[in-house]
This record gives sequence, structure tokens and C-alpha cells, in this order.
Amino acid sequence: MRITRRYLTGGLAAAALLLALPAGQPARAQTIAWTMATEYPATSMPGEGLRSFAARLAQESGGRIIVTPSFDASAGVKSADMVAAVRDGKVTAGDAFAGAMGKTDPLFLLSSLPFLAATNADARKLYDRARPAYVARLNAEKQRLLYATPWPPSGIWAKAPITTPASLKGLAIRTYDATSTKVLSDAGAAAVNLSFADTMPKLTDGSVVGVLSSGDGGAGRKLWDFLPHFTEINYAVPLSLSAVNEAAYQALPPDLRAAVDRAAAATEVSQWRLLESRLAENYARMKANGVTITGSGQLSADLRALLAKSAGAAIAAWKTEAGTAAAALLP
Repeated sequence: MRITRRYLTGGLAAAALLLALPAGQPARAQTIAWTMATEYPATSMPGEGLRSFAARLAQESGGRIIVTPSFDASAGVKSADMVAAVRDGKVTAGDAFAGAMGKTDPLFLLSSLPFLAATNADARKLYDRARPAYVARLNAEKQRLLYATPWPPSGIWAKAPITTPASLKGLAIRTYDATSTKVLSDAGAAAVNLSFADTMPKLTDGSVVGVLSSGDGGAGRKLWDFLPHFTEINYAVPLSLSAVNEAAYQALPPDLRAAVDRAAAATEVSQWRLLESRLAENYARMKANGVTITGSGQLSADLRALLAKSAGAAIAAWKTEAGTAAAALLP
């Protein structure tokens, strides 16, 4: 059973726990209110992570910490600006797509570098190797890493299958970070780096006719309303990272800091476990909504070679920009 069926949403779980407080105990004095934001829908992998963390923390803290999640960038913060928003206390905690966090430091582009992680296990090994570096870099931004959320493999949503260099050439495609923009531009596409929140209006007006995303992100945004084809290219198994303001964390008594740590660790376990079944669930939902899925085995040899060449150049450029310590994290 999936985590969101086992746990109530954060607000409901916290409310239930508050109702269970001993009679006469002042509820308001017992609660600490945190806000936690993401630009992704509640049904996406990051959205489920927020709901899971909120519910777990309500349980672990005995209702003394209530996390109020917000989705779809409703807090006014997109992934690229989440590090600053958490650092400056605009939100107490937040989830951000790590590729967009490359605005803060190219280190965060690591998980979305092209064709490094062929499997979920490869993606987990890469994360485990890089986690200390993520922790240190976020600490420098006055925040604490809570957990990581993996995304299912990225493919291309479009109006037709993308299986040859000719079908990619000139495609006005949304990409999700600087590296993917370079890779697809070098491969001949008209790539533009956009947040998901900024992508939808451009799909509506037709200025974007392709989207690099997982089936998860596409399903959450109902991309099939505009783009009825999904081509597997297994570009990356990228991460979203969730962090909390360090001052807010340190202001807690030791037992509540321990509760935060337990809730974060349990959420990370559940998010990686969820990845194992997510691809099949996404594909079933996509097919039910009329999406044609083109497998990676149908890509032409020429397109594979073109993407590999573009990826190699992009990774080399990233290594130069990110520096020796970050480059040493590569498999």
C-alpha cells in the first residue's frame, strides 16, 4: 500500500493528534507551525514527499509540530529560488528540483546529468555518494537537508514520437536545467530552460511543443492535454531535495529535533521505495489518458549517437564549472 494511503495529510494528522492531547492541556502552546513549499502538484513524487513528511512529523512530534504543505508554486516560490526562500525564512522548509538549484551551485546539477544513471540503483548510489556534499552546501546556505526524492526517468513529451535526429531538430522543447538545455540544443532542438509553472502557459499558446520530463511530472500536469506522445530516452533519474531553515531547526528542543530527523529519514526511505512502482503506475495512467509511449529501443542509432555526443560535451562543461571536488562524485 502506498505511503499516502497509510498516512493522512500533514494537516489532518496533526489535527487528529492535537485532539488526542490530555484534557486541559493548552493545544496552542504545544504546537509549532512550519510552512513547506514545492512548485509541483500534490500528486507528484515531491508532493507526496511533502505530505508524507508532514504526517510523519506530526506523528513523531506528538502533534507539537504542524507542517502546512503548499503545492503548485502557490507559495510564490519556484525550485530555482527555493534555496534563497528557505535561507531567508520566506518558507520554513521547501522541496526543489535539484537541477534548478544549479542556480545556487552547479553541484546540484549532478543528479540530472545525462545518461549517468541507467537504473534506480545507479541513481541511489550516486545520491549516497553525493549526499555529504549536498549537506555541506546547504549548510552554507543556513539550511539542513531533510530528504531526497527521486524522479522516474526523464523522457520527451511531444506531439509525435521523437526517434530520429530529424524529429528532434528545431523542436521547441522545455528543458529543466542548464545541462539539459545544452544537451538538447546541441542535438538540434530549440530548447528553453523553464520551470514547470512557467511551462504550462507556453504549451497553451503553442510556443512550446515538447517537454523533457518524467511520466510523473507529465501526469501531474496532465501534459497529455497538449502532447499525446511520450518517448523514453532515459535521460536521467534526477532528484528533488527538501531542506529546512537551520535556525528553525535549531530553535527546537532536542527531542523535537530528533523527531524531525526521524520523520525525514523515514520519508527518504519511502520516497525511494515509491520509485520502484512509480513507472508502471505512471505508464498505466498515461495510457488510460490516450498517451502513446514509444520505448527507448525504438530510438534510431543516429539519435542515440547524437544524444551521446551532446551529453559528453555537456558533462565535460559541467566538470569544469563545478570543480574538482564535484567532478570526483561522478561514477
